Amino acid sequence: MKITVLCFGIATDLIKKSSLELTLPENCTVTSFKKLLTTQYPELANISAYAVAINERYAQENDTIKENDVIAIIPPVSGG
Repeated sequence: MKITVLCFGIATDLIKKSSLELTLPENCTVTSFKKLLTTQYPELANISAYAVAINERYAQENDTIKENDVIAIIPPVSGG
């Protein structure tokens, strides 16, 4: 199944793209997605943790990604 991935913050710098089109297996969870993404883009291992949103809603690790979903990678943000 095809999905769109949007990258923000340091994720954009590490992947060197602000968006990606990926093909995932059916019934892919957020946890599986993160593992696949890190396999394809090992630079993401430099981020200790990041949130994932599915269609503009924060996702849990066991949420299932569906065909044509838009996934956002949201790294930690700091500042003041």
